Amino acid sequence: MVTTIQLNENVKKALDRLKKSRETYEEVIVKMIEQVDRQKREHVELMIEGYKEMAKETMKIQKEFDAIEEDFDWEWK
Repeated sequence: MVTTIQLNENVKKALDRLKKSRETYEEVIVKMIEQVDRQKREHVELMIEGYKEMAKETMKIQKEFDAIEEDFDWEWK
């Protein structure tokens, strides 16, 4: 089904700047949607990588703390 949408003139001009010679507005919009989706996936992947690195560092610190903890007689007041 094809539908008609209304755009403000400034939005149409922005789409015109993104448009290649024989490209339709629909193609421009679809490319933009695909780019946003790709960027979201990449962002999630980067966040996961970052959290994994943070977890590794936390584990290192925990192991170091565990190693010295036995050397001290901790008394909590």
